Amino acid sequence: MDVLEAIRNRRSVRQYKDTPVPDDVLNKVLEAARWAPSWANTQCTRYIVVKDPATKARLAETVNRGNPSTEALKNAPIVIVACAELKKAGYYKGEVATDRGDWFMFDVGIAMENLALAAHAFGLGTVHVGYIPDSKKVEEILGTPEGVVAVEMTPLGYPAAETKAPPRKELSEIVFYEKYGKH
Repeated sequence: MDVLEAIRNRRSVRQYKDTPVPDDVLNKVLEAARWAPSWANTQCTRYIVVKDPATKARLAETVNRGNPSTEALKNAPIVIVACAELKKAGYYKGEVATDRGDWFMFDVGIAMENLALAAHAFGLGTVHVGYIPDSKKVEEILGTPEGVVAVEMTPLGYPAAETKAPPRKELSEIVFYEKYGKH
């Protein structure tokens, strides 16, 4: 599968088969995340692979009520929690280097999209679960050390159903030339 095909066809998956994901496939997906670019190659993203049903259920309780991905977090064979080491990305010689502060959200996002695209290429499904109102609880459940924050979770497994692509805006609606609003 070429990269443009993977980008166009990857979908958010919220229903999974109980088929286990082979460790070699999991490692290939994690390898794709590892190769994601990061600020000054700081590689601040860390991954916690969760297979234990009780832990997955506890993680599902940390997302907002009504989140359509709650059941996926409980039922997928694997949940991957992406964490970030703070004060690395966006820093130069220990000082914040941009007016955007710590760059970890960008680095984690890039890495997790690499992970999602690789998963899709192996016939697996994912969904970015970033709205976590109680990320401190996630960190407590997973025992992250001080200076490491939970950013995003994704269930990982074989899709139980096909999903359809939502409509996308046309390039003319989102691309400008030279100045914002100029087509």
